[in-house]
Amino acid sequence: MHNQSPDNMRQTIERLLPQTREFLCNLIRYPSTPGQEQDAVDYAAKAFSAISDKVEPIPIQNSIRDDEDYSTPIPDLTYNGHRNMRVVRKGSGGGQSLLFNTHLDVVPASENQENAFDPTVSDGIIRGRGACDAKGQVATLFLVLSTLKELGVSLFGDIILHLVVEEEVGGNGTLAMIRRGEKADGAIILEPTDLHILSSVRGAVWFRVIFEGRAGHSGSGGTISALKMARQVMDKLDDYHANLLAASKGIALFDKFANPMPLTFGKLSAGKWPAAAPNHAVLEGVLGFLPNKTRFQIMDEMRNVIADAGDEWLREHTRIEFMYRHDSHVLDPQHPLVQNLHAQCLAENLKSEISAMTASCDSWFYNNQLGIPTVVFGPGSLGHAHSSEEQISLDQIAAAARVLLQFIPGWCETASF
Repeated sequence: MHNQSPDNMRQTIERLLPQTREFLCNLIRYPSTPGQEQDAVDYAAKAFSAISDKVEPIPIQNSIRDDEDYSTPIPDLTYNGHRNMRVVRKGSGGGQSLLFNTHLDVVPASENQENAFDPTVSDGIIRGRGACDAKGQVATLFLVLSTLKELGVSLFGDIILHLVVEEEVGGNGTLAMIRRGEKADGAIILEPTDLHILSSVRGAVWFRVIFEGRAGHSGSGGTISALKMARQVMDKLDDYHANLLAASKGIALFDKFANPMPLTFGKLSAGKWPAAAPNHAVLEGVLGFLPNKTRFQIMDEMRNVIADAGDEWLREHTRIEFMYRHDSHVLDPQHPLVQNLHAQCLAENLKSEISAMTASCDSWFYNNQLGIPTVVFGPGSLGHAHSSEEQISLDQIAAAARVLLQFIPGWCETASF
């Protein structure tokens, strides 16, 4: 580590872990579900202001709703008073910059998850909503910057943090940040990856299909059940997914997964009475896809599935909407960002692999739209995210911090081109 020994860095991390644990527990106590994030943003802003050169609130304008890539799982959400946070630790100049992104919003509490926003700590494990997705990632960055400040480390390149809202509902917070035109030489998106380095991330679309049938008594004849229409389209979408999966084999890093791009039907609502054909049904779900397709191709193909799904009534009385549209992101595994980060993981004796992410996240905004080489990395397990057992270990937070603190000086001391 520049101007510091690795042992000194490790000792400093251990000394700072208790205040990092306190920071994370306090952050979990804010129930920052989408649209309710601002108290958590304010708390984090105050904490980061003591360990960085600049903390800048970035208001989100309602005009973001007109953006082509705006996601709408929550209808009619407005942004008066809503803001992201941009944190900067200035370098002396001449080195590469490094951008980190993670999010402060969380999903609602799970069923049977009592006191989700009252964190518990036991044997070094912190439990509570957001512990790993992604407030534990925010805490990791808090520990990294705290350690840099404590050790007085000087860097040539800037470190930039985007701490955003609304990742869980499509990435609108990050969308607002990238539309400002941020520049950086590399980006690391912090998500729970079990300390694996994910250089490829699949895309996804969230969809809503609306069916209009012909209501009537079960014995009247001439009815058309919107619920049966939904079942018919679900079968056709299952067939489409099977064909899409077969056509997506052979893509590097994804092939080791049996189904890296699942189709999930998450919600179906229809009907008010068992003995009446419903005239209205709504089906909602998500379809993942790999880099051989774009979000626009997937949406067109899903529209065609419905157009070809059945009789004239179904075609004319069914419509599909897309609430969330993310492309895949691919970075060459041989890129220095990937290789150098992986080398530091191995130096810490971590069993980290270079792999692909079989979920979707905000990485594509930076990699695809801003042209910033991007990877996804972080402590915690995706298997715990969104669950009633959400948790993260302080040991993993410390390990992630050690990796990043060994990686940062080499990256930020390299000349920027």
